[in-house]
Amino acid sequence: MPKFIIEEDFWTLFPQAKIGIVVCQGIDNSIRDVETYEKLLQEAEKESHKFLGLEEFSSNPVISVWREAFKKFKTKKGARCSIEALLKRVKNGNHIGTINPLVDIYNSISLRYGLPCGGEDIDTFVGDIRLTQANGNEPFLPLGSDENASPYEGEIVYKDDAGAICRCWNWREAQRTMLTENTKNAFLCIELVDETRSDEFHMALKTLTDLVSEYLGGTVKIEVLDLHNKEMTI
Repeated sequence: MPKFIIEEDFWTLFPQAKIGIVVCQGIDNSIRDVETYEKLLQEAEKESHKFLGLEEFSSNPVISVWREAFKKFKTKKGARCSIEALLKRVKNGNHIGTINPLVDIYNSISLRYGLPCGGEDIDTFVGDIRLTQANGNEPFLPLGSDENASPYEGEIVYKDDAGAICRCWNWREAQRTMLTENTKNAFLCIELVDETRSDEFHMALKTLTDLVSEYLGGTVKIEVLDLHNKEMTI
C-alpha cells in the first residue's frame, strides 16, 4: 500500500498547515448526469461570492492568505493557488464547466468553502506520494501539454517516484495522474494555511465525503495530516 508523506522541508515553511485527505475506493466516476453537476457548480458559484466582498480581488482573505503562502517558495511566474483561479472566473462572470463527476464535486466544495481542493487517480501512482520541496529534476507533463515542465528547485510539489504530480503546491496538475471517468480509486485533498478557518476546513472535508458517497458510491475515509501526524497509508 502506498503512503502519503509530508516531508520536513514542507513543515519548516508551513508549520501550521493542515492537509485533509479523502481516499475514495471503488467509486463509479463514469456517471453522467450533467444537469446534476451543473446545478451543483452553479449553486457553489453563488455561494462563493461571500469570499469576494472586497473590491480589490487580491485583498480578499481567502486569496491573500495564499498569495502570502506562495511567497515562501520559488514559483513559476504567474502561478496562483487553485482557489484563486476558480474565484477569478466567478468574479469575471465565467461559469465553471463540468469535467467529470469527481472534479465537479471537488470544484463545488472549493467554491463553497473558499479552500483549494484537488484530486488524483491512485492507480496511476508510482511508489509513495510526497508533499515536499522539489529537487528540480522531477519530470512533469502538465494537463493540456505535451512538453515536460519540471518544477524549480525548492518549489512545493506533490510527487511520486515517477515525477511531480502537482506543481506550485496546488497550481497545476499532471496529465499522468489526472482523474478521469475511468477512475475507480481517488486521492482527494483540501489544504489549509489559515488556522482560523479550521472549522470550515473540517466541514468541507465532511461535505466532500458525503457528496462522493451519495453520487459515486464506493467507500471513503478521511485523514488530516499536520505537524503531529505527517504520514498515512493510502
